[in-house]
Parts: sequence; C-alpha cells; structure tokens
Amino acid sequence: MQIRLEGLRSEFYREIELIASLFFEEVKVTDSLEEQVQAVLQFQIETGNPVSVGVTLTDEKGEQKWHASHQRAIEASDEKSYRKRLKKVISYAVLQVLQQATGVIQPWGILTGVRPTKLLHTMLLNGKTIEEASGILAQDYLLQPHKIEILKEIVERQHAVLPDLYELDRKVSLYIGIPFCPTKCAYCTFPAYAIRGRNGSVEEFLAGLHEEIEAVGSWLKERNLPVTTIYYGGGTPTSISVEQMDALFTQMKRWIPFYDQVREITVEAGRPDTLDPEKLDLLKRWQIDRISINPQSFKEETLKLIGRHHTVKETLEKYQLAREMGIDNINMDLIIGLPNEGVAEFKQSLEVVERLRPESLTVHTLSFKRGSIMTQNKEKYRVAERDEVEEMVRLAREWTQANGYVPYYLYRQKNILGNQENVGYAFPGQESLYNIIIMEERQTIIGLGCGAVSKIVAPQTGKIKRWPNPKEPQAYINTYRQHITGKLQALDEVYGFEMPMSV
Repeated sequence: MQIRLEGLRSEFYREIELIASLFFEEVKVTDSLEEQVQAVLQFQIETGNPVSVGVTLTDEKGEQKWHASHQRAIEASDEKSYRKRLKKVISYAVLQVLQQATGVIQPWGILTGVRPTKLLHTMLLNGKTIEEASGILAQDYLLQPHKIEILKEIVERQHAVLPDLYELDRKVSLYIGIPFCPTKCAYCTFPAYAIRGRNGSVEEFLAGLHEEIEAVGSWLKERNLPVTTIYYGGGTPTSISVEQMDALFTQMKRWIPFYDQVREITVEAGRPDTLDPEKLDLLKRWQIDRISINPQSFKEETLKLIGRHHTVKETLEKYQLAREMGIDNINMDLIIGLPNEGVAEFKQSLEVVERLRPESLTVHTLSFKRGSIMTQNKEKYRVAERDEVEEMVRLAREWTQANGYVPYYLYRQKNILGNQENVGYAFPGQESLYNIIIMEERQTIIGLGCGAVSKIVAPQTGKIKRWPNPKEPQAYINTYRQHITGKLQALDEVYGFEMPMSV
C-alpha cells in the first residue's frame, strides 16, 4: 500500500507509516508526484496552543474522500517535547480518518509500541489516579474499553505480586541465552540454531558463557548488587546435555552473589522433545522454580507445518512426566492464528489445557516477524482473518477468567495479527516475576550468552541503555571477551561506579 502525503513535514512520515500499517500490509509513504499511489493523505496543521490537525483521505481514483480533525492543547517546555505531542495529535487524526474509510476500529487506538502497561505505570507514577489514567487512555490514545480493563487488571496484579516493583533499580535480574534448539520453528526469530552436528561449537560457546558468568558475578559481588530473578532462555536451554546443564547451574551458584536469595529461577524447556527423566530430575534437584513446556498448538498437522518436529503425544507425555517428578510450576504457550487454525482449533487447544491445568498459560497472537521462515514464505501459510483473530483473543480472555487464571503481563509486537497482543495468564501466586520485570523495564536485566540483550536501567532516572551480545554462536565465541569488557564498563557508567574491572 503506497500513500502520498501532502502538507506534512518528513519528520512525521514514520508516524503515518506506523498508523497506516495497522490497517494495510507493507505500507510505504511518499511525497513524490511521480510515483503511483493507492491513496492520498492531505494535512492541514495549525500549530500553536492548542494545535489543530485536519486530514483528508482520497482514494486512488479520487472518487471517495474522508475527513477527520483533532484539536488539543499541548503542554511542552521545549521544542522536542512539543514535536512529540504534536505527533500524537497527527496520529489521532490519521487513525480516525482510516477507521472511517475502512470500517475497522483499532482496539489499541494510536498505540503502536510494545509495552502499553508501561504507559499506565508511568501515569500512575506521575500522580494520576487509575480513573484519570483510564480516561487519558480512552480520550487521548483512543483505546477501546476492553483493552483499558485488561491493562488495569494487569497493573493491579503486578503490584500485588511485586509490591516493590518501583524500588527494584538497585538490584538486577539475569538472562542466560542458550542459542540451540532441536530445529528452528517457522515463526521464530530468536537466536535458535539446530544443535545437531554442533557439538564442538556448543562446548566452545559454553566455555565462553562460563567465563562471562564469572566476570559478571564478580562485578555484582564487588558492587554488592543482589539478583532478583534468573531466566534461562534461548533457543531452548534444555537442548544441551544434562551434564552441560549441571555444569552451568554449578557455575551460576559459584559466582552469582546472594544466590540463595534469588526470588525466582526459570528454565525454558519449551520444546518437549528436549526433555527426559534425567533433565527433569536435574531441574528438580537444582530447585528450579518454574519451567515452560510449550505446545503452541495441539493440532498435529500444525506442529509439522511450523517445524516443531515433536508430536502432541510427546507434549502430553513430557508434561505428565514433569508432574510425576515433582515439577509444580509449569507454563504453557499457545499461539493464536497459526497457519490453517481458526476458532474451532483454538477451542480444542484450550480444552486440552483445561485438562492439564498448568500454573500459567501465555497466549500469543502470531506475528510475522522479519527474518522468520514464515514471513519469507508468506504465500505458503494461510492464517486467520482479523475478525477471527479478535474472536480467539476474546475467547482466551473468557476461558482464562472461567478457569481461575488472571492476566499479569502483556506486550505487543510489530505485524501482529489483528493488531492484538500477547498476554501471560497465571493462577494467582504463580506469576513469573521475570516476565513482569522485563516488560515494565523497572530493573536492569544483564544478558549473558548468545543473543542476550542487557537492558541497563539507570537508578532514579529510568533511562535505558541497551548492550546486545552477538546472536550467532561463532560470533559470540570469537568476541565474548570484548563484549564482557564493554558491558561491564557500560554498567559502571550507568550505576555511577568507579573504574570497571578488567576481564
């Protein structure tokens, strides 16, 4: 979809693309009169205070027109703040005119970011009541009532689970990235490399990771920084051998200070084909608090189509085995909108989950992530339409309420079907602390291993600095020492410590 823009400065073009992408695929905006376009957006903007924005949308043939306008008082102390608020007014008017033209009401209004709960937290921290914040979400951001309600529920639940959520900035959490899987799923863009035939690089990678654990652990000990949560992700951490897992846990306990005070340790065991009695026994002996066994779907044909390479039967057997071996906090993931799946198939998956009753259920909506096999071969995969996706999201909400689950974290992604969201549900008291912390960005998370991104949150100010590790195992093996040095220097700078330690 190519749209010509008239009467708008180029600094606002990106906002128009983001809003238009909620309605159309592969949106590109231009101001060229030479290029063929499918629509024209004409802007009339009166700056000042209040600011007024009018938008007229004309179709390709010039036969139909739609118009919307919005006026808003802007409080801004400088030019940068003024432009930021002006973008919201422009987005508001564009959303209105596109909703008129298409008949599609966007549930999240003008929000295109990943973390809508963070916006609500920020308003509450700035002194707004929950009622005032809800009004702003409805009036200024055009959120639909059911989305505001789930945000309110989640924020309330997060405060119940983590009463000190706003005071965690002098502690850290750790993410350990293990970049191996049995196979790579078609929808996945995480660092996930088929482990078969990689024995040498696995050992080299783990040697580097052990060194990184020692360096980060020493840094934490010297600076007296305790760890709140530890999360082993990837990839699938349980892809490595039981001996390698045991050595990894041993290294963590040896070097991470105040290890016995860590509130939660999670291990992603998302692929059931990586689990066996020995690994489950190891997880139990190491007192891992929470694991994930992720079916994504309980339809055999779907698992084959998306490259999961395990069966429904195997998922059920490994889940039962984990229960028999005393694992008492299990998360499961389902994905709404997988190829050839609609409401009927999603209901069937929920019926299976109802029999299993995992402590938490994360319901994702399929996203066409750039770089995934599915996105690169879109024509091969038939997925649900917007209305059907919306119905499945509603069904998940009703089903979880009826079965005693509460929503406790939420995030969104680009190119997500139906402009919906991913929601983590759990039985009260079984929520993942790490998931709350990473979504609300109130605490530094230090990433170790492949593809791990450290998000360094400055105490008091909350300003975030990102420090990514290499995604590919060989790149990590070749450069991990340089990345350790740079990361610890960045941490020292943000936390105001003196000379960084050498590695």
